[in-house]
Amino acid sequence: MAKASARKPPDEEPVNLRARRAAADPRRESIAPLVHDMLRALGEDPQREGLRATPRRVDQSLKWLTRGYTTCVEDVVAGAVFDERHESMVVVRDIELYSLCEHHLLPFFGKAHVAYLPNGKIIGLSKLPRIVDMYARRLQVQERMTDEIADAIMRVLDPLGVGVVIEAYHLCMMMRGVEKQNSKTITSALRGAFRDDSKTRDEFLRLAHGGHWLE
Repeated sequence: MAKASARKPPDEEPVNLRARRAAADPRRESIAPLVHDMLRALGEDPQREGLRATPRRVDQSLKWLTRGYTTCVEDVVAGAVFDERHESMVVVRDIELYSLCEHHLLPFFGKAHVAYLPNGKIIGLSKLPRIVDMYARRLQVQERMTDEIADAIMRVLDPLGVGVVIEAYHLCMMMRGVEKQNSKTITSALRGAFRDDSKTRDEFLRLAHGGHWLE
């Protein structure tokens, strides 16, 4: 008879973590009054029909767009790390992402290409896009987000290496400032074998660049 495991159910601890985090979440406070004042400062009438419900809608929208603050990588992974003697690179390419630039609160959007080299363990494939989404749903700069995704995968999986490439368009460059409509920002983060071994790095970059880039 197999020995009973003392391990908690995979989702028990994350649920408790989420409950504790929600109880202490300063995001429970509404920003609707601030949006009301902002509309007035912009020269609008917050009481006119089209804007009357806007403060409440903006409050709900921004909290949804930044919901990554209410979770952590352990919540996202939820025990979906499995023992597996797979020795080849695992790549998930063209992961759509949407985030908000922390400098102007304008969106940036694009795709992430994520890979890792297993070290006796693999992670559920859907968890990689979920990790990307968790960090994207915060106020961000693309450079930091790229590093955060790579470091999170290294921490929860302990692989031989991780590679992350993000390509994105930033509305703070497209709608204001230099107003360059076709400028795309590409960032990368390489860890372990992806940084130290040229063959591994070249294989990853070749696979990442082999996808359909943003048009």
